[in-house]
Amino acid sequence: MLDKNAIGRASPPTLNEVEKGAIRRFAEAIGDYNPIYYDEEYARASGYPTIIAPPTFPASFHSAADLRELLGVGIKSLLHAEQGFDYERPIFAGDRIYVSTRVADVSERQGMSGKMDIAVIEDEGRDEEGNLVFRARRTLVVRATKETP
Repeated sequence: MLDKNAIGRASPPTLNEVEKGAIRRFAEAIGDYNPIYYDEEYARASGYPTIIAPPTFPASFHSAADLRELLGVGIKSLLHAEQGFDYERPIFAGDRIYVSTRVADVSERQGMSGKMDIAVIEDEGRDEEGNLVFRARRTLVVRATKETP
């Protein structure tokens, strides 16, 4: 069972530099060929300073968070259940975004195969001036295993 004391544990902010090539590769990987992700002229004509990242792009960001440490479980025990994103503004090529991660909630639910632990993890991305760019929230199911953290 996950320890409720995990709630509030957080990582320090980690820098993520957004590159045009990374945006293009991510958009290709998800099968989205909207020119706003590839073509700088098209993006400018659409009112943006440069190409923008697809809405799920922050899933590719990293933070200093070690979920094994934050939650006290082995990484093989974690199943990604869902994820959502809220934006203050689009993410642009050239952005430098600091991402921090924290454990927002820990709970236990009854599933078809018995009780399971649920962890809600929140990521927050801020620009170099400290302005909020996005918040992401993901729900993880913790499988019962004999794995050690």
